[in-house]
Order: sequence, then structure tokens, then C-alpha cells
Amino acid sequence: MGDAPSPEEKLHLITRNLQVRLSNVTSPWMVRTLQIALGNRGLGPGLQLSPLPFLFREYTLDVYRLSSVVTQHDSKKAGAEVVKQVEHPLLSGLLYPGLQALDEEYLKVDAQFGGVDQRKIFTFAEKYLPALGYSKRVHLMNPMVPGLTGSKMSSSEEESKIDLLDRKEDVKKKLKKAFCEPGNVENNGVLSFIKHVLFPLKSEFVILRDEKWGGNKTYTAYTDLEKDFAAEVVHPGDLKNSVEVALNKLLDPIREKFNTPALKKLASAAYPDPSKQSKASRKGALPRIQNQRRSSHPGWISVWGKSSLWRSTQMQTACM
Repeated sequence: MGDAPSPEEKLHLITRNLQVRLSNVTSPWMVRTLQIALGNRGLGPGLQLSPLPFLFREYTLDVYRLSSVVTQHDSKKAGAEVVKQVEHPLLSGLLYPGLQALDEEYLKVDAQFGGVDQRKIFTFAEKYLPALGYSKRVHLMNPMVPGLTGSKMSSSEEESKIDLLDRKEDVKKKLKKAFCEPGNVENNGVLSFIKHVLFPLKSEFVILRDEKWGGNKTYTAYTDLEKDFAAEVVHPGDLKNSVEVALNKLLDPIREKFNTPALKKLASAAYPDPSKQSKASRKGALPRIQNQRRSSHPGWISVWGKSSLWRSTQMQTACM
């Protein structure tokens, strides 16, 4: 995203504080609020942010207008790849595609950019925006980076992704387990990280290896690296070790930014340790924060966290 805008172009980055709660995820409403607040803190590096626009009553009226012409079938189909699919879907997940479609009109954009997993929502927007009297937009898509396990990267599958706040030992552990079969360049999440993340940032990539195996080698073109890996000139172990070093250099400034008591508390609250959560669940000790009144805040939320929570609630109110 930081590379996209030129002086003649304007990029609208939507945090979707309300919409993100509608994707049929299992996290309680309050926990999703904390995750949004944490995510917003990570937007700064590489981006120049301007004040966020707020959407008011006209937007909400169009949500109702859209619901009067969209079928349940089309809405469910549109969200099939981005909304958690269950036998009996919640109404919230059916609203999701319509909100994303309306974003195009209310942000006054010429094009919307997203991963190929968004293509059904883009098709939905092209079909239904004209039904409300709005024009179709151009849709641009980028490939999805495979997860480290060889399948689609998923936020719910911890081992398939590298989090911005992962510790160095977490990065090492995940890469060690990553699917990286010798000579296999298909669905190789480690190679994909190099292609889509590391190469665009540095324009080169260094394979670190012992002198007895040929020593370090610098690649200035991803295709050359992929060719050598396919020919088994580059070993998976060396590839993983090199990615680990490069990723940690990339993540170190982010870790430093979040290394404050307030943000540590926020990160811990937004993404609780699954093992601790599981133990608490067995003891019946999980806090029912989803049932707390909106005006009450847990005592462990910092002053900054409360302020972010309030800003998020303001966004919800404005959208409603």
C-alpha cells in the first residue's frame, strides 16, 4: 500500500471498524474492538495518514435500500471466501458484502484493490451498485500469499502466518515447521514471502549458508532464486534461515514501537494466549466481556486503549 499512490493518485485505506465485526468470527464484540485498536496502531510505518472521513445517515439508508434488492443467496455467495462459512450463517455475515460494495460509492473511488479472495465481492458490487443508481468501479486484484503450511494463509491458523508482533523465537519456530519441500515451488509460503514481501522492499535477497555449501549468494531477481530452488541448488534449510534473518530485521522496528506497557496490555487483551484461554475455559473462568455494557471498560485497558475504544464506538455511531 505504501508503494501504490503517486502524487496524482489518492489511496483510501479503510479500517472498517464496524464491518470487521460482521465476518462471523468467534471473537466477542469487545475483543474485536481491541483488535481493531491494535491494528490501527500498526498502520503508520510507510504510510502518510490523513484524518478519516465519517459516513452518516445516507450510508445507512443505502444499506437498507441494498438489502431490499439483494438475495440471501447472492450475499452468502459473495462472502464465501472472506466470511467464515457455517451451516446456519449469522445475519452479520450476510451484511458484509453489501457494506464493502457501498464503500466504493461513499469513498468516491474509481477503483477498489484487494486480494483474489475478494473477487466474488467485487462481482457483487458490479451487479448491485447500478441497482441503486451508482456506477460500477474498476477492480484490481493481487495474488494471495500462500500460508506457511502450504494452504491459504489464515488469521485463525496460527502456524500459517507471521504476525507483526511475533517474537524472534516465534518466527524461527513457524519457519522451521513451514512447508518447503526441496525443489517444489508450488504453494511454497516461504518462497512467497520472499517474492511478495522481501524482494519489493530490498530489491535483492541474500541466501545465507556455510562456505562449504558455496557461501552466501545474493539474488537481484526473484526468478533466479526460484529457478535455483527448483533445481535444488538452494536448500530449504538455508532458504528458511535466510528468510528468518530478513523478516526479523523487518519486524524489529515494529516490535520496538509496540514495546510499551500500554501497547503490550492492549496486544495481550486483543489476542489472548490460546493455551491460557483454553485452560480458563475448562475452569469456566472466561470473562463474558461480550455481555458488558458498551460504556464500561475493563480495568486493564490503558488510557490510550480507552481513547481508541471510544473512537471506535464513535465510528460505529456515525455509521448507524
